[in-house]
Amino acid sequence: MVKVAVLGYGTVGSGVVEVIRTNKEIIKKHTGEDVEVKYVLDLREFEGDPIQEILVHDYDTILKDDEIQVVVEVMGGVEPAHTFVKQALELGKSACTSNKEMVAKHGAELIAIAKEHQCNFFYEASVGGGIPIIRPLLTSLTCDDITEVYGILNGTTNYILTKMNEEGSDFDEVLKEAQDKGYAERNPEADVEGYDACRKIAILSSLICGQQVDYEDVHTEGISKITTHDFAYAKALKASIKLLGVYNKVDGKNYAMVAPMLVSQKSPLYHVNDVFNAIMVHGNMVDDVMFYGRGAGKEATASAVVSDVVECIKNQGSTVPQEWKQEKLTLGDFDSWKHKFLVRVKSEDIDDVNMDAVKAAFGDVMYVRATGIVDEVAFVTKPMTEADFKAAVEGFDNVENTIRLSF
Repeated sequence: MVKVAVLGYGTVGSGVVEVIRTNKEIIKKHTGEDVEVKYVLDLREFEGDPIQEILVHDYDTILKDDEIQVVVEVMGGVEPAHTFVKQALELGKSACTSNKEMVAKHGAELIAIAKEHQCNFFYEASVGGGIPIIRPLLTSLTCDDITEVYGILNGTTNYILTKMNEEGSDFDEVLKEAQDKGYAERNPEADVEGYDACRKIAILSSLICGQQVDYEDVHTEGISKITTHDFAYAKALKASIKLLGVYNKVDGKNYAMVAPMLVSQKSPLYHVNDVFNAIMVHGNMVDDVMFYGRGAGKEATASAVVSDVVECIKNQGSTVPQEWKQEKLTLGDFDSWKHKFLVRVKSEDIDDVNMDAVKAAFGDVMYVRATGIVDEVAFVTKPMTEADFKAAVEGFDNVENTIRLSF
């Protein structure tokens, strides 16, 4: 019998308990052990819920119980989650989590502690919810030089952008709808400003590079400035707009960012809609691999967490190798990264646009007309460095918006 403690009885925590109890025979088939949740830690009471019988409020109860072999952290936030997981690992108890913020900040440290104490720290659910991506990077793609990872890493923003694209609704209108349906928090800043996706791409970048990529160093933009006009131009280009987390290795330098980008109809990501997530991985041998599924939600995320519990049990007394050192990786200078850009310019007529000034600033461009828009024109640049593009845009006072192209 393997006994587990679950820290936090919110949406994911209750899902973890449900998965372990509902699929206990499946779990036993893979581990050879019966698995039981012995404790649930939470500050609240849950009168009328059977969980009340195993509810504790003092973490020391869990730490001091030698029967507990795996600690599941699904509290969220950096502290006290980080301290709790660290203390468990130092006692040789394996730990797994869905906490992307904690993993992005302390993942390398916790992996090192687990190795020192011959246990494991797993975090599959911290990126992509129920989508398996961490373990494939650690086990299935280890012979490849991974040069690019990019994808839709946040279901809330993908839902909002999908509705704006399909229904022609404004951002604020769709955001309210997402909040009413429970897809967006009352304070949606972490999602709509890209912070959630930023932490996830930092984790993936760290795993690929084998060193710590600080999420504070990742250039991050959100979707709150995207308008229906942007989607009109996207359709003219046979594209859509997605919030992408991107890691790219170019000429030996590593780059990472989160930003809304135009995605071509030819890309598999174009067809990823609503709350679904998808991650593309490019290796020098395997070429392109795509991981798709529910990036959040009680059951999907809990499934990924419990898969980590299974791995902890299967690897008791040993540590699964993970190449993620605490040494910080310095990302390439963001200003030197090259992209194509869509530029929207306020103008009653294309004849009013100073073509010579545009060419002098941006080089050769392709002009784009969008159905129903008569008070502005737009153009797509050739690949430009971020620095050159920024300098070019500053020379114009009638730019409405700019979006990068992913193709």
